[in-house]
Amino acid sequence: MDDHRLKVFCTVAETKSFSKASEIIHLTQPAVSLQIQAIEEIYDTKLFDRSSSTVTLTPAGEILYKYAKQILSLYAQAEKEISSLTGLIKGSIRIGASTTIANYLLPSVISDFKKINKKVRFHLLIGNTKRIVDYLNNGIITFGLVEGDVSKYKLKAERILKDELVVIVSPSHPYASRKSISVHDLTKEPFILREEGSGTRQIIEKYLLKYGISSSDLNVTAILGGTEAIKETVEDGAGISIVSKWAVRREVSLGTLKMIPLKEERITRDFSLIHKNAVFNAATNEFLDYLQRYEYEKLFQRSR
Repeated sequence: MDDHRLKVFCTVAETKSFSKASEIIHLTQPAVSLQIQAIEEIYDTKLFDRSSSTVTLTPAGEILYKYAKQILSLYAQAEKEISSLTGLIKGSIRIGASTTIANYLLPSVISDFKKINKKVRFHLLIGNTKRIVDYLNNGIITFGLVEGDVSKYKLKAERILKDELVVIVSPSHPYASRKSISVHDLTKEPFILREEGSGTRQIIEKYLLKYGISSSDLNVTAILGGTEAIKETVEDGAGISIVSKWAVRREVSLGTLKMIPLKEERITRDFSLIHKNAVFNAATNEFLDYLQRYEYEKLFQRSR
């Protein structure tokens, strides 16, 4: 239960755009405008200044926004307590997730969650970390799941899982029979690298620099914009690469790719939950608890 008009109003206020708000709440832009017009008629005053390129709140709009957030927060708290009493969890969850998490972890986690919470609906948006942060700041998602360091974004962040980046080779590659290789061995073979600006690439380059190796020292034969393309290229024997272990669990179990440990320290990063200290609905709270206690390692056993 909530006041739909207040939710529409807050969405427009947070996104500063009627068109963006219409995308988030799945209404046409004229329908959003009618909802806002109805509220303005109730208070007999304008709530938004539409004179500039962006939509901003008027002084009256600022007052309503403050109380609307409190009202919606109380609705969410009531829903949470009643759901706790009845044991029935329902509602919508709006998530943003970076590519590795969205493609290789969340499908299984969401599927398992819905087996016990059938009335919960998910809306998932995928993008790089910066885009997920933008979605969060614009109110398009309730929380995000991203990889790498997120300290610069000044958001509430909690580590969900430790990720490891691993060297992958085709089964026919000379390295495939080795128990481990040195980081310096990476410079001796054709290497498939992620595109400039990729978070995965940044972590790999930072790791290599610790051992005096720059990306220019690698024999880069291809720069590809996605993990799936990299996996296929390595499977075909065109080179070696480094990707998240979660991205290759199926291929490793099928024997089409091999993971080779590095003799030096592991390449690791965090998968983190980011949000803005919001009051979540009961469904979101339940899913966040589920994420924290989920046994992720069992996903490797499923792939065998």
